[in-house]
Amino acid sequence: MSKKSKLINSLVLIVILILGYFSFVQPNQQSNKTVTIGIMAANKQDDAVWSQVSKTAKDKYGITLKFKRFTDYSQPNKALDNGDVDLNAFQHYAFLDAYNSKNKTDLTAIGQTFIAPIHLYSQSYKNVSDFQDGDTIVVPNDASNESRALYVLKNAGLIELSAGSGLKTTKDITKNPKNLKIKEISADQTARTLGDAKGVVVNGNYATAAGLSLKDSIYTEPLNKDAKLWINVIAAKAKDKNNKTYQDVVKAFQTKQVKQVIKEQYGDSEQAAWDQHFN
Repeated sequence: MSKKSKLINSLVLIVILILGYFSFVQPNQQSNKTVTIGIMAANKQDDAVWSQVSKTAKDKYGITLKFKRFTDYSQPNKALDNGDVDLNAFQHYAFLDAYNSKNKTDLTAIGQTFIAPIHLYSQSYKNVSDFQDGDTIVVPNDASNESRALYVLKNAGLIELSAGSGLKTTKDITKNPKNLKIKEISADQTARTLGDAKGVVVNGNYATAAGLSLKDSIYTEPLNKDAKLWINVIAAKAKDKNNKTYQDVVKAFQTKQVKQVIKEQYGDSEQAAWDQHFN
């Protein structure tokens, strides 16, 4: 065999080896990717949702999802900022913005998940138009949930708020035609005041814990532009916002299958947010 033939054969062998590497090694590397997500201690409904996400992530994108569960809402963002988790999924835009502002962090939303509309409850009235002059309405006292409750009262036609879409406080009430008294208390105590106050705005998790159902509410938070702040998200560090693997995790969540599981598990108390139009 001539030197030229040997050289050609050697080059062919090298090409075959390179092609083999990209054909076999790369897919194996792809299938071994692992992403750790920080979430709150889950119930069986959340477990069902994440089970479907995990299946799609593994089957379609070769990603294994692992979860680190927290019981304190202050921890998942710390874990993300410290690198203890790759992503987290437990909060809405308003919570994330408030955390970044307070802690000088740069965590960012990379995909929307769901929204859990909150409700106005009353044991005295059947309709928001029934409220009388001077009635007391209880709202949560933390910045995020108080603002959300005030937007609910605004959309119910009970008050008007100052212009702008940021967080609101009672100081932003510009009109209160029925002279409603807005009482602020801890979010986890709101449901307990239902027998005393004429109206109470209660977050979904605390309403569930108190045994309140959707049929007990007299007004539901509408999914309009005021609700955008309360869309739950998957968050990452700002430097990782375009990370393809993390974006594939988002895609694994935003599927028809996951949307169906949310519907099956939560009914109307939670709704997929990524394909909603909040106008």
